[in-house]
Amino acid sequence: MWPFARIHFINLGAVAAQQEDSLLVNFQVAQPPPVPKDAKQCTIPLLRRTFGNSYGHPEVIEYTPPSDCGTPGSWAAITLNWTATSAGRQFDRLSAISFHNVEIWRTSTPEPTQTGIIWTYIKDVTRYIPLFATSGTLILDLNNIIGVQNLTGEYDVSLSATFFASSDAHPPAPKADIIIPITNLSPNMANYVSVPPAFSLNVTFPTNTIQAYAELYASGNGNEEFWYGNVADDFLADLPSETTFGRGPFREVRLLVDGMVAGVAFPYPVLFTGADVPPAWRPITSYGALDLPTYYIDLTPFVPILANGESHNITLDVVSAETSHAINDNWFLSGNVQVITDSSNMPTTGKITTYKVPPFATSSVQGSVAKTGDVNVAVHATHNLLIQAEVISGSGSINRVTWEQDLSYTNLQIYRNNATTQIVKQSSSGTALSTHNGRPVVQETFDFPFELDFVELPAGDVTGWTTFFDHSYNRELTPSPLIVGSTIHNHQIANGSLLFFPNGTRGGHGMNDNTFSYSDLAGNTYTRIVSAADNVITFDKKGGNIGHVGNGQSPVHKGPAGSLPWEARLPGGKMVSSAGGGVLIEL
Repeated sequence: MWPFARIHFINLGAVAAQQEDSLLVNFQVAQPPPVPKDAKQCTIPLLRRTFGNSYGHPEVIEYTPPSDCGTPGSWAAITLNWTATSAGRQFDRLSAISFHNVEIWRTSTPEPTQTGIIWTYIKDVTRYIPLFATSGTLILDLNNIIGVQNLTGEYDVSLSATFFASSDAHPPAPKADIIIPITNLSPNMANYVSVPPAFSLNVTFPTNTIQAYAELYASGNGNEEFWYGNVADDFLADLPSETTFGRGPFREVRLLVDGMVAGVAFPYPVLFTGADVPPAWRPITSYGALDLPTYYIDLTPFVPILANGESHNITLDVVSAETSHAINDNWFLSGNVQVITDSSNMPTTGKITTYKVPPFATSSVQGSVAKTGDVNVAVHATHNLLIQAEVISGSGSINRVTWEQDLSYTNLQIYRNNATTQIVKQSSSGTALSTHNGRPVVQETFDFPFELDFVELPAGDVTGWTTFFDHSYNRELTPSPLIVGSTIHNHQIANGSLLFFPNGTRGGHGMNDNTFSYSDLAGNTYTRIVSAADNVITFDKKGGNIGHVGNGQSPVHKGPAGSLPWEARLPGGKMVSSAGGGVLIEL
């Protein structure tokens, strides 16, 4: 535990009730965790910490499992409950929670107002029950800076965990036998890694492993935060300097086993609350900003190799469609592998029978530069994988496994009027399927359409820009036999403007419309349609059978967005503050 940490336990509900009347309530639209509401619940406080100058100084606590909701590990469900407040001027900040060296939640902070914001998010962490069943170290990393460049906002974070006891009505949740971290294994720092370069870790699996499922965390940062707007290198010199970065817009997250590509992900473009026009993301954040999505790969075809008792190299990286496959700095990655072992202690055998996996996506880059200087660039990519194996357990059962992915990507960029008008239209879609003896196990169908239109106002008394966003998260996913399959459809349209007036003042406005639906194979449903304009909720309708509490409450503060601070980030590394004084450099 860091010596300057302020740790004390609080009633999170009481904090929210006391502060909500004066604070702007921020939220990401998401389903409440589908946990058994009539089960016995036990909530334990984990930490409270005010993150001020906290760069490189995460909160580190020692956890002990509770015993008053049944035998540790026998729970029906677990949630993490996050409530935070902030006031002043501050950038959004990335945050991550690691437990037993496994990242279990990646999130970010909304940008605060002068009078203050509050947000609560409840995260389903049931799939990590094997970690919570034993004592261990939990790390909450939130890199923040105050006291420079008008930055004053601290983040006061409270975190607790709720355990739902199992019973005849609510049996123990399915769980892995072990969870193997693919991280830097730091005992007191954030467990994600920065790439490039690629990250590799030598791992030894149990010799009686019979199934293995990988989960990947990935998010672009720094010069890769707006990766979808990076232009192909062949056309970078045709744009005004600092318009954007090079290396192109295509990004693929890869997992390799002993140098062999085992699976890939075409990531969802998460927009953090400082993106382009911060007023567009108050009080409704973009989808994924408070709970970044993760990506799943069935590693079972590699079990005959991984279970041989030797150390094996697991590599995580991110590649582009450029000839060099290089990207800019940087992405934060981590992973874990949920392992199922055989009841026999005899070693697993078998072999990979089919391996048809190109190491990189097949891609093309096309573009044109008009005499006016207008630039159009189109990038296309596809990646098809097929891996088959025969896995023979020590107890004698034979599992014939097939893992395949069929992924497609398109990105169109249009630059007009000396790049004062910029349009990005991107689509990532695909399917993934694994079968074990013909039975579907991991299944995914996804479609992530994304459009961004940026227009800089003509030179005049009032300058600034407007930005329009139209993006969707459509995903039907069964991550493994340990996690209930679900379908999420989220469509969000947001727009806003930042204005600079002749008298030196600055202002902005924003609007946000969000349509969300969730259903799962257990019969749970949740829907929400919510709209906001300049911090005021203008429409809010919820439905479904999960309930209407949890993630997302209507804000009570109704001050005009133009009166609130913002710290805007734009492609090409440009950062502008409502405080004035030119362009800020984010630390």
